[in-house]
Amino acid sequence: MSEFFKIKNRSRLDRKQDEEITKKTVVLGGVTVLIFVAVLVFGLPLLIKLSVLLGNSKSNSRDSEEKLFPPLPPRLVVNFEATNSAHFSIYGVAEPNVEVELLKDDLSLGKELVDEKGGFSFTDITLDKGGNTFTAIASKEKEGQSELSKAVTIIYDDQPPSLVMSNPVEEKLTVENADFDIVGKSDKGVSVMINGKLAVVDDEGGFKLKVQLNAGKNNMEIVVRSPAGNETKKTIEITYDI
Repeated sequence: MSEFFKIKNRSRLDRKQDEEITKKTVVLGGVTVLIFVAVLVFGLPLLIKLSVLLGNSKSNSRDSEEKLFPPLPPRLVVNFEATNSAHFSIYGVAEPNVEVELLKDDLSLGKELVDEKGGFSFTDITLDKGGNTFTAIASKEKEGQSELSKAVTIIYDDQPPSLVMSNPVEEKLTVENADFDIVGKSDKGVSVMINGKLAVVDDEGGFKLKVQLNAGKNNMEIVVRSPAGNETKKTIEITYDI
């Protein structure tokens, strides 16, 4: 009789073990299917990276708290290369809440705190004649300084561009042909408008525009404009005598 109970209890224990093994097998099979689906959707390299990140999350979070990195370099935003004003303002973007120092030709112009949106500005900057090169550097307590920003150069030029006419040389003349070439020379980088039409300007400042004259007097206004915004104007009277 005792042997019977022993066999019966053992059979119950075996059934429980079999049930646990079955449950574990089902769970393991489900996990395997999920991993297989994840590999198909996301790819094996991404899953490997994710497992590494999850496995090292505690150590990485502890390391990130200990490691402090310097701010990224700020960026100066200037929409022009030349100006005819001795004073102007310069703007830029950087990491929020860092301090930015502005340098002109390697000399400090002061420091400004970057706002929460990442913007900063320096106003009423005095320019020297010719080129003025600006850079900036960001700094934050305990994190150190960034590298220098990319340099920007502003040219201060308040002089009107030159204008020398080669055709016509005189300010008043009479011609017998309706087609006429207006030719002259100015400085490099200028733009030339003749009666509202843009003339072709070469790399040396030479310009030319063919115009169609009307019978009688034709007033030709030549406007030369430098990159800094300075202008030189000249009016020529051409009479077309049929």
